[in-house]
Amino acid sequence: MKASYFAWVRERIGKAGEEIAPPDSVRTCAELIAWMAGRGEEYAYAFENPQIIRVALDRAHARPDAPIAGAREVAFFPPMTGG
Repeated sequence: MKASYFAWVRERIGKAGEEIAPPDSVRTCAELIAWMAGRGEEYAYAFENPQIIRVALDRAHARPDAPIAGAREVAFFPPMTGG
């Protein structure tokens, strides 16, 4: 699965994206965020406040309880504001 990072999530991790292979036990967006946070210091920093991280699966916004099975791309980004 391709992971893409945006805004300060990207800055904290130090890269725009990468290929990831979460274990089969990771089934939802929330579980994926928790797994990502355990991948190293920079990931722990990026995902330290998981309830504010937004996720998109294959370019569609997804809720924390959304299943990740079959997704080819996941994007992580902070809440957005603007006009």
